[in-house]
Amino acid sequence: MRNFDYHNPTKVVFGKGTISRLKNLVPPRGKIMLVTGGESIRKNGVHDQVMDALKKREVVEFSGISPNPEYDVLMQAVDMVKKEEPSFLLAVGGGSIMDGTKFIAAASKYTAGDPWEICSKLAKVTDALPLGVVVTLPATGSETNNIGVVSRKTEEKKIVFHADKLFPKFAVMDPEVTFSLPDKQVRNGVVDAFIHVLEQYLTYPVQAPLQDRQAEAVLLTLLEVGPKTLAQKQDYNARAGFMWCANQALNGLLKCGVPTDFATHRIGHELTVHYGLAHGEAIAVVLCWLLRHQRQNKQEKLLQYARRIWMIEDKDEELAVNRAIAETECFFNEMGMPTRLTDYDIDPAEAAETVRKGLERDQAKLGERGLIGPVEAADIVRASV
Repeated sequence: MRNFDYHNPTKVVFGKGTISRLKNLVPPRGKIMLVTGGESIRKNGVHDQVMDALKKREVVEFSGISPNPEYDVLMQAVDMVKKEEPSFLLAVGGGSIMDGTKFIAAASKYTAGDPWEICSKLAKVTDALPLGVVVTLPATGSETNNIGVVSRKTEEKKIVFHADKLFPKFAVMDPEVTFSLPDKQVRNGVVDAFIHVLEQYLTYPVQAPLQDRQAEAVLLTLLEVGPKTLAQKQDYNARAGFMWCANQALNGLLKCGVPTDFATHRIGHELTVHYGLAHGEAIAVVLCWLLRHQRQNKQEKLLQYARRIWMIEDKDEELAVNRAIAETECFFNEMGMPTRLTDYDIDPAEAAETVRKGLERDQAKLGERGLIGPVEAADIVRASV
């Protein structure tokens, strides 16, 4: 097992009716800036619950954060922060809202230059506005990590940033708010969480048995509750299991002491920027093809995955690995998730060239061993037919 540091300061408030506890979670004084997306939280009553909990507080709101939060819109929110001078930010929504709010928190205090440097140069964030979150769409685990992703259309980039100052102070997680989610968003969330786990698990062994079994527990639970979340939309226990799995998938615990491979996400970001695929959709059309391409480098963990998750006992190890990858693709398909670019009428050859150019521009070397360069990434995308 590798050396690691682990610290997660976010307080989790989980369960039915927990939005009402906001009044005791936000700081007792100062103006609060609510950061939201579209109209869904008004239609499903979440906005009313939040405002009722904060009815004795001064609240201003910035709405309109879109999926794959756009830099120019976020900078409008930064301007609002400088005008209104809130002392606390409250994100209400899914991963995009949370990520966008993290950027707003950092950019509002950034004085060293252009705030885009927080993403483009991973400039050090020495100060940030404090923030909390109310989760309405489980998927990214952003509610208890210090990571965000921001897009900038003018540069055709979607970039990950992180800073210790960006851990939320608290995360309110009420599974009941997910009852009204469209099937597509639930599907995307389950698949996103599943892939988050695989990118920390399907690398190579480093004698970390506890981390392996923690990852396997999340995977097995998602296989169990994922279909239930679609079949029984108001099954509280299934939704609670899904919400908690999505959190555990990327709260930092699974990556402690182990190598990680987020190549699927990096390639998926290119597809999102250029073709408009939702995040979960983009990574779903990459993952299985990447596993097939990298099967020799991941053989030991892929075989473990086949045995422990899919209960495949074939003595032929190559057959067992092939079956495990196929079972993964079948699970995504059963959730209603396409796994091929052609399912979206996207030409894999054209997309491969687009991805190659994007990774060449950034001189990217991806994967747990840095063996996936622009050419290899293009080969992976080209196979998604």
